Amino acid sequence: MPVSLEGARRIYEALKACDIKLVSALPETWLVPLLRLVEADQEMRLVQVAREEESIGIAAGAYFAGLPSIHVMQNHGFLAAINPLVSLAMLYKIPVLLLISYRGSWGERDPWQTQGGLLTEPVLRALTIPYYCLRREDDLTRRLKEAQALALSALHPVAVLLTREVLWEDEEP
Repeated sequence: MPVSLEGARRIYEALKACDIKLVSALPETWLVPLLRLVEADQEMRLVQVAREEESIGIAAGAYFAGLPSIHVMQNHGFLAAINPLVSLAMLYKIPVLLLISYRGSWGERDPWQTQGGLLTEPVLRALTIPYYCLRREDDLTRRLKEAQALALSALHPVAVLLTREVLWEDEEP
């Protein structure tokens, strides 16, 4: 699998630029290089969860403790976390910054990923969660800072979708 180590490094640097101190995640193939960088950083804390829903509770605690956080998950995990997003984060106006690997989208080769890919953006829109689909690495820091600012000012979840273009190495045809 051609997961981009350079892409992971750039995402990690963008998280540092946003002063993220806590990252919660359920490890997923596309995200492992990023999570290894976070885990090795003495200034950041990685909390690995058993289910993505747990990340929303962690987000609430981090927010009330004044700890900048991000919640990293695959889009199928986002779909699993809808209940706590709605009944905790949205109900109690808790800003949650979501970094979502966008599986099942353009170029997907794994049939089991496609249904989640087809539903991700419509569900984000239905939940009125603002999102940005990141397709270029040079936009990372700016887009994450903008997402973080919007989540905090709106007191609402905001998502950044990480596409194959950002997370994979270029492949030969």
